[in-house]
Amino acid sequence: MPMTAQAIEEAILAALPGATVELTDLAGDNDHWAATVTAPQFVGKSRVAQHKLVYAAFGGRMGGELHALQVTTRTPT
Repeated sequence: MPMTAQAIEEAILAALPGATVELTDLAGDNDHWAATVTAPQFVGKSRVAQHKLVYAAFGGRMGGELHALQVTTRTPT
């Protein structure tokens, strides 16, 4: 069963407290998502390190419950 937008947001916020998350269902199937995540934890980290922090929020669920996630990361202004 695919992850809902709420479940995706909750997973990211649990891993990155204080973040803001914007989600877009790319295919209308609740299986292909784009997430824009703005988090203070990203300050001073490379883009790759930032993305790893987001993907780590899902543990083993990537590729299963969450088929595809396109990630854009930002630091707070």
